[in-house]
Amino acid sequence: MLDSSTVFDHSGPFEAPLTDEVLRAVEAQLGHRLPTAYVDLARRHNGGTFARDAHPAPSRTTWAEDHVGVVSLAAIGRTADFSLCGELGSAFWVAEWGYPDIGLYIADCPSAGHDLIALDYRSPGEPTVVHVDQERGYRITILAPDFETFVAGLVHESEYDLNEAAPDPQR
Repeated sequence: MLDSSTVFDHSGPFEAPLTDEVLRAVEAQLGHRLPTAYVDLARRHNGGTFARDAHPAPSRTTWAEDHVGVVSLAAIGRTADFSLCGELGSAFWVAEWGYPDIGLYIADCPSAGHDLIALDYRSPGEPTVVHVDQERGYRITILAPDFETFVAGLVHESEYDLNEAAPDPQR
């Protein structure tokens, strides 16, 4: 089980702890069953700013040569702007920004909408966690086989030497 005291910084959750009633309503609206680890985390701390702000990537992104930056995790609910069913929730990114309809957009990146982290439901079973890079034609890169592995893989961006990163030839 993920430890919310190490997953999030100390700025507080975006919404109240998740209830069964809200979970049923959100999953029905979104048309997807949420990963158990995401649900368990939201029952203790529902969305918020990550304590660790980067995740390794297998290939270059517009953010960096070997990782993506991450900011916060969407709450499971609808009252906060950045909740799965909120004003700036998953449907917003598909409808307003043209992000591919592959599942649910769950985490934002420091680029202010030019890349996002999603649960990719295109294959059966547990959704993979992917990075969708709008600046590169909405290129999809798998970051982790599941939500729990993604969160456990977050690191501090200071672990990367950003001064040695080669310039992105596509920018």
